[in-house]
Amino acid sequence: MQIKPDNSNQIKKQGIFSSLFRGFQAPIHAKLMLAFVLMIVFIGTVFLVIGVQLTGNRVLVEAQDKVRNDLNAARVIYESQLQKISAVVCYTADRGILREAIPNENLDEVYEELVKVGNSAGLDIFGVTNKYGKVLLRAHNPTIKGDDLGHHGFIKSAMQSEVCVISTVLFSQYELEKESSALAEQAHITLIDTPLARPVSKTEETAGMMMIAASPIFNSQHEIIGVVYGGKLLNRNYDIVDFIKQTLYENVKYEGQDIGTATIFQDDLRISTNVKNEDGTRAIGTRVSEEVYNRVIIQGEPWIDRAYVVNNWYITAYEPIKNIAGEIIGILYVGVLEQKYIDIRRETILTFLGITIAGILVAVGVSFMFSRQVSGPIRQMVVASKEVAAGNLETRVQIQTNDELQFLAETFNDMAESLQKRDQDLKEFATKRIMQSEKLALIGQLSANIAHELNNPLQGIVTFSHLLLEDNQSADPNTKLSLEKIVGQADRCRDIIRGLLDFSRQRAPDKTYFDVNSIINDCVSLVELQALFHNIHVTRNLQSDLPMAVIDPSQIERVFMNLIINAAEAMEGSGHLTISTKDNPETDDIEIAFSDTGTGISEENIKRIFDPFFTTKDVGHGTGLGLAISYGLVRSHRGSILVESEVGKGTTFIVILPKEENGDNGKYQ
Repeated sequence: MQIKPDNSNQIKKQGIFSSLFRGFQAPIHAKLMLAFVLMIVFIGTVFLVIGVQLTGNRVLVEAQDKVRNDLNAARVIYESQLQKISAVVCYTADRGILREAIPNENLDEVYEELVKVGNSAGLDIFGVTNKYGKVLLRAHNPTIKGDDLGHHGFIKSAMQSEVCVISTVLFSQYELEKESSALAEQAHITLIDTPLARPVSKTEETAGMMMIAASPIFNSQHEIIGVVYGGKLLNRNYDIVDFIKQTLYENVKYEGQDIGTATIFQDDLRISTNVKNEDGTRAIGTRVSEEVYNRVIIQGEPWIDRAYVVNNWYITAYEPIKNIAGEIIGILYVGVLEQKYIDIRRETILTFLGITIAGILVAVGVSFMFSRQVSGPIRQMVVASKEVAAGNLETRVQIQTNDELQFLAETFNDMAESLQKRDQDLKEFATKRIMQSEKLALIGQLSANIAHELNNPLQGIVTFSHLLLEDNQSADPNTKLSLEKIVGQADRCRDIIRGLLDFSRQRAPDKTYFDVNSIINDCVSLVELQALFHNIHVTRNLQSDLPMAVIDPSQIERVFMNLIINAAEAMEGSGHLTISTKDNPETDDIEIAFSDTGTGISEENIKRIFDPFFTTKDVGHGTGLGLAISYGLVRSHRGSILVESEVGKGTTFIVILPKEENGDNGKYQ
């Protein structure tokens, strides 16, 4: 059986490489190199973006960690300044000279000592109150006394806790003028319009922010008889912020700007700072941005992020400054110039970019070398393939790469050798078939001529032998038997001659649309009354809606009659014959099956049953031309015959006829 391949379900698969370069005409080594370069560029770009992002984030995190630590250090410095004031105040409160002077409210004797201690410690205010908070003595303004400072929380806290307390407090202009007119002038700051700051209506600040300490004074019975207080005004006092800058940043500059700065805010106003204006002066009077103000002053939370400071961007850290009652009255700030970290990130990007470009260049070189190693053997294969395609089957390739290319080359050589051997075999086979065909053609022509020449005298022999038999019905039995043998052999010779003539003179079919089922019914009607079919049961399984086929009814009837009679003879006049028809829409054919329960056909004989003059019947029964003629008639209809047989069980002949004129020839054979 030969099945025509069905190409309708073939699936063309292409790999990623083929799809990527579809329509791109270039040598394979160029495609390989381009693929490698594209892959390296893609991977390099991805890693560059990821690396830059991670590095940038890491740089920002490191900068934020640094300013967070710097803020912690600045807080320590700020608190240490409070502790220094506290030490001076506590030391003074413990001196016996005050214990003796306060009960008598006669402090003239201690005035000079207070002035000396206050000047030595750098205190802007230094004074003594009684146990009710009324001022008894001011070291810097002794003429003003008797006013009440008891409303301040630091005085109350010192008396209530009976220990020395420290705090940051706000002093009004009125209170500052009592201490010193110079302090009131120092605290006065005109507000400067600052980008991103919150809008305010006031234009100046007259209050001042003090770092202050207060310590109770006890008599010999450990009763509080007064309070010593002392402090420093932070407005325009740059000692602390410059010390923070010197300690943390060592006054390092970056591109002409201080790399680190520190500031003390009173509310949102810069009162002490080393942040510079564009003209180089300290940015006193400028204000913090509204975003930072809302976070630190309003919400009371630290701010650690980039922020715009006066005229540049900094990585900053802010935290609130609270008074002794826990109220937020200011902000402590440190910051480092963002530009330095931007430059670090840019340098990192350039470094990554340089590494990526260098990697790409190396990849190009490596891919070029690799692609040349791969494309060289492939070019050999291409040249050899063209030689084979041109008919030079002696072409061979020699590739020693110890990989798939070498295996491909060896396979190509084996293929070329197989093609060369097959070509030689085909040439020998074709030569033999041509000679055989010519011989068969000559024999066929000779047989046709001989059959034609013998037909006329044979007709006379048949006619006269029949007449002799009829005229000698009462003759001697031996004579009658001899005449019957003559008649039988003459009839057999006539059938052989007629078969030869029919086989050599097959005409082209006269096709028309016709019902195959009706032909089968006519054939069965013609044979079922014959003696050969008396003990044969014929079953017809005919598809009721079988479509008509384009056939020559007379020729197809002859085919069916041959197959039905052959089936009856194979069953020796007793058995079961099943004839079925069906439409096969997949192949657009009609299949007619003739199944008998005869002796079957051996595997050796089934290959020869369509050969002319081949027969398994006894001598004198059949010419061996019936199946050969049937096969030729079916082939002339562009159909075919399939045979299935099992010895001892029976045989099935399947006739396949196309429904249309353009049916394919030889789908089955």
